[in-house]
Amino acid sequence: EVQFLESGGGLVQPGGSLRLSCVASGFTFSTEGLSWVRQGPGKGFQWVCGDGAGGGSALCSDHVEGRFNISRDNAKNTLYLQLNSLKTEDTAMYYCIKASELVPIITGRVAPRGQGTQVTVSS
Repeated sequence: EVQFLESGGGLVQPGGSLRLSCVASGFTFSTEGLSWVRQGPGKGFQWVCGDGAGGGSALCSDHVEGRFNISRDNAKNTLYLQLNSLKTEDTAMYYCIKASELVPIITGRVAPRGQGTQVTVSS
């Protein structure tokens, strides 16, 4: 069974930083493209950053480009998201997902497999 366990969220002031982690199991982590998505209060899911399995293919959305960074440790089956220069609009529940499930999740057809980790940016 595919499982994701996200952690690292919290309350932070604008301009602050957080590092999110996601431990995955139930599939071959090193060969799977992965992404982070988020869901803000009263909003739908939004793609944040993605990382291909082969390395050197990390991308982030325009909303977070230059502030967030995605990385992975294949030896630990762990995906990371470094969040810098946080803004109030970054407040959301953050989830890691398989890249192959991005469209069904963004379109609301399926829910993320993990419980997510809450990031709240407030002064």
